Amino acid sequence: MHAFARIIPAICIILSLTAAVHSCAHNPYAATNRTYKKQSKTLSKSLRPLPPPMTLDSIVSPSYAVGTVNFDLRKPNFVIIHHTAQKSCEQTLRTFTLQRTKVSAHYVICEDGTVHHMLNDYLRAWQAGVSKWGNNTDINSSSIGIELDNDGYETFAEPQIVSLIKLLDTLKRKYSIPTANFIGHGDIAPKRKNDPNVFFPWQRLSQRGFGQWYDDTTNIIIPPSFDHLTALRLVGYDLADTTAAIRAFKRHFLQDTLGRVLDAPDDKILYQLMKKYQ
Repeated sequence: MHAFARIIPAICIILSLTAAVHSCAHNPYAATNRTYKKQSKTLSKSLRPLPPPMTLDSIVSPSYAVGTVNFDLRKPNFVIIHHTAQKSCEQTLRTFTLQRTKVSAHYVICEDGTVHHMLNDYLRAWQAGVSKWGNNTDINSSSIGIELDNDGYETFAEPQIVSLIKLLDTLKRKYSIPTANFIGHGDIAPKRKNDPNVFFPWQRLSQRGFGQWYDDTTNIIIPPSFDHLTALRLVGYDLADTTAAIRAFKRHFLQDTLGRVLDAPDDKILYQLMKKYQ
């Protein structure tokens, strides 16, 4: 009994030392984390004051401020999936913590399934760039960006996809994101981007409720009035460059990186998808 009593304090000391070592473990991003906190604090300060009076000459200003009590944070409504096009997860983390790069994402998922949550979901990441989906021309302001560690030419690791599905499930439930609003960077910026690459398992994700997919088209009859460019637009694609839009569609839904025209089987798929997006 006395020996056991002596062991307990020793174990406690070891556990305390282990916890201390863990808490003091070197973080190579400690400096950029401090920058994150500083920038977040600056943003929070700008939210606290009541909206200032407008100073336009043509507007009559009130004699006192009135702030509404009914508000909350803007919530994301889209998830944009990317591949990093870099050589490693660490290289991507480095890129996203250099101010001169002016690029970021909310999440980075490494090949081993590690998920780095780099930015609060309610803040605006610089991930979509010049893009358009439907009538939305400011995707950054309404979306969460997820980067998958992948050089753009390789298949996606299974642990990575498992982590992605778990993350998407959480985001969908938390923010009530519609099924159709899980899309790729190449879909919203077809002239500039092709990510996630042709190996990305869109069909598998759609089976879990993340993104639309098509069913068997054997018995689909396309009406004579069907126009595939109109259908692409109704799905969401920007038609400023029709060839780019067609290539983005075929890459996403057919895993085809070479096609530049839509044939009859493609039209059946597009017709079915158009009805799902409407």
